[in-house]
Amino acid sequence: MVNLRVCALECEALRALLQERGAQCLVLDCRSFFSFNAAHIRGSCNVRLSTIVRRRAKGALALEHVVPNEELRARLRQGLFHTVVLLDERSADLEVPKRDSTMLLALGTLCREARGARICFLKAGRERSGRCRPALTGAVPLCSQGGPVEILPFLYLGSAYHASRKDMLDALGITALINVSANCPNHFEGHYQYKSIPVEDNHKADISSWFNEAIDFIDSVKNEGGRVFVHCQAGISRSATICLAYLMRTNRVKLDEAFEFVKQRRSIISPNFSFMGQLLQFESQVLAPNCSAEAGSPAMSVLDRGASTTTVFNFPVSIPVHTTSSALNYLQSPITTSPSC
Repeated sequence: MVNLRVCALECEALRALLQERGAQCLVLDCRSFFSFNAAHIRGSCNVRLSTIVRRRAKGALALEHVVPNEELRARLRQGLFHTVVLLDERSADLEVPKRDSTMLLALGTLCREARGARICFLKAGRERSGRCRPALTGAVPLCSQGGPVEILPFLYLGSAYHASRKDMLDALGITALINVSANCPNHFEGHYQYKSIPVEDNHKADISSWFNEAIDFIDSVKNEGGRVFVHCQAGISRSATICLAYLMRTNRVKLDEAFEFVKQRRSIISPNFSFMGQLLQFESQVLAPNCSAEAGSPAMSVLDRGASTTTVFNFPVSIPVHTTSSALNYLQSPITTSPSC
């Protein structure tokens, strides 16, 4: 049962609250990632709980899962927020959501840990808030989930929005782009080299047939001293799949280790189920015993240079990797090249 401190809030009251005390109001949106990115209340934070987290919570969810932003979490614990408002798709009251719903789990956590804050839920959810006052909401570019990220010194991953920002691409030193979509435009064909991979993000798409072509393209740009930016629409599924395939083949590592490496840099990656299956098939190919292939791989030349290149999971990176604290020991991996070769 949710604490009686929780009260319902009409959208007009939320509008007034944001206008008068916006800095002291925290809005938590419990809808799906894609619904949140399509449109949301300005300044709100998306609460995303996986099925496993919800199942294991049993009503006792850590605040870190509800408010992942460390600064906001600290302000909440210090009592600096006057009101916390939660919303989902259309809840008119707290009897509607299931017991393991994201909103009810978040409410339970906030009632325990939100020091001095008034806890509210938005009546009828986001659906009503959109009808109530358009000024509260707005479509937002996918870059709101972060900017483009460096996977390797010559390989970057991001969204179609990032690919439309020439200033952003130039700041990263990008010289070529891989457009992993059938409908995203190539905005600057006169300035960059483009490679198009026209696949849809669905279970029928055969993205694996493009793996070798994409990998060869990335290597050719790298060998010329350039940098490649890989994108799809959201920078979550298709483009992430291409980056994973590149890491797997050139460094001869398993999918789960390549996935962990990329996810540390862009936490929202989520290739669809079919793409994950195709990557697993690709893993069986790249890890098949083949000494000659490994000896000639770009990864071997990197590893042979020894300590001159900072590495994480045996991937060369240009960003510093701190090794002085045991808290970062998880960044080290036992991945090695096959000793039998």
